[in-house]
Amino acid sequence: MTTYFNYPPPEIQAELKQIAEAIVAPGKGILAADESTATCGKRFSGIGVENTEENRRLYRQLLFTADDAVTQNISGVILYHETLYQKTDDGTPFVEVLKKKNIIPGIKVDKGVVPLLGSEDECTTQGLDDLQQRCAQYKKDGCQFAKWRCVLKISKNTPSYQAILENANVLARYASICQSERIVPIVEPEVLPDGDHDVDRAQKVTETVLAAVYKALNDHHVYLEGTLLKPNMVTSGQSCPKKSTFLDNARATVLALSRTVPPAVTGVTFLSGGQSEEEATVNLNAINTIPLRKPWALTFSYGRALQASVLKAWGGKKENVPAAQQELIKRAKANGDAAQGKYAAGSCAGAAAGEGLFIKNHAY
Repeated sequence: MTTYFNYPPPEIQAELKQIAEAIVAPGKGILAADESTATCGKRFSGIGVENTEENRRLYRQLLFTADDAVTQNISGVILYHETLYQKTDDGTPFVEVLKKKNIIPGIKVDKGVVPLLGSEDECTTQGLDDLQQRCAQYKKDGCQFAKWRCVLKISKNTPSYQAILENANVLARYASICQSERIVPIVEPEVLPDGDHDVDRAQKVTETVLAAVYKALNDHHVYLEGTLLKPNMVTSGQSCPKKSTFLDNARATVLALSRTVPPAVTGVTFLSGGQSEEEATVNLNAINTIPLRKPWALTFSYGRALQASVLKAWGGKKENVPAAQQELIKRAKANGDAAQGKYAAGSCAGAAAGEGLFIKNHAY
């Protein structure tokens, strides 16, 4: 095995690092608005809105045209392919709307999960074949970062070595391709919260998964300072009879990261993983206040946990747009505070703040 290789040229390293650092600036995080057409349908069905392209455009317009106050806490938005090319009512491309607010556009580039033959209902993620060409085009069209989600499941025999290794290598190849096109890769190995496991098992599995991911990133010569990690928080399983506390979750999460994630990684943008809006915010706050060593920025990349109250307040009605936008601004600020360990639990009331958002075996 040769040890001769090159990282990206210095100018590309500088560009990637600058983008990554801007995304995880103090008190800022990511709005994940990359729901697929099918997932949008599920969200809309809960508020009685038809899943049409125009309704999806109107909803994303609501999010992206919220008052500039939102930019104090939202640094980046992950877009779906359709959304990237949509425009506001006055014909302004969404990408331009975001750029004017100094919000960095990003793009979901994976093409969903597919089964792993011979496994116990495990999966890997597809979309590598034409990724280089797509990334080159997305960069031209204004995207500065990308997201790729892999999924691992905790059960008696899973995640298997096969699934851990396969998904780690897929994530590393994706990250390498993104960096070759000057796009910051967000690496997302999600260990699902489904199951009756306790927080200790979740921590050990998360450590094993993350260790494999960073070994693969090293094997593929990925420039870590130009990457972000989007992991699950470590919690007990959704059906665990004894729920872990926020303090338990924070300790397990930070320990898992400290044992596996190199300090060179610029930041960690947690996924919400089916937690309610309030749970996701309080857990993030606990992670940032627990007195353990944390060499990375620890912030959020939330979809449902930033949008549940927004959707409920909107209800598909034009007259409700301002109220829905206020819900987004409020919850973004709550999470911005939590990313700095300054959130007081219960201080951000919302239309759906306490509603459980867990979806079994979640896939987009």
